[in-house]
Amino acid sequence: MIAVVGHPDLTVPTLALLEEELRSRLADRARTGRAGLVRAGKGLPVVFGRAARTAGLALVTVLPTLSGVPAHVAEPDRKAAGELLLSQMVRLVEYDPGDRASCISADEALVRSCARVLAIWDGSPSNGRDATAHLVAYARSHGVDVEVLWPRGAEHRTVPSAEARGVCGLTGRS
Repeated sequence: MIAVVGHPDLTVPTLALLEEELRSRLADRARTGRAGLVRAGKGLPVVFGRAARTAGLALVTVLPTLSGVPAHVAEPDRKAAGELLLSQMVRLVEYDPGDRASCISADEALVRSCARVLAIWDGSPSNGRDATAHLVAYARSHGVDVEVLWPRGAEHRTVPSAEARGVCGLTGRS
């Protein structure tokens, strides 16, 4: 399985660049029978899901549960979750989407279950709201292959701390 992690604040032009780049990279993986793993959310998760479907890669979408019951997916991720539910499989994972530590623990478990992680990452350190650097280091320390992707012209913006508070995800929302 292949997971994607990345910055939560990628610009719209960067997401467009990434969709094309991911599509070509995932086409090779699709031919070998691999599957992609993405946590439901806006931005990078949707771009990864679209690229995976176009490339013919099977897609597994992760949704949160609390005490075995599907958890509420907050706006702005609700519409994105709806699009990602068109994947071949949905995996329910126990974590609280409003608790950063719970999200990171879930992310670590998901990363451990993968053979490869595609990291959409500019190399910057974790800063308390963006867990990309942490997840890259975590994957590497657990023997998971990591491929860093930061296309020419890629940018991310600063997300105000109030906007970033309480959101998380394997694919960039942290």
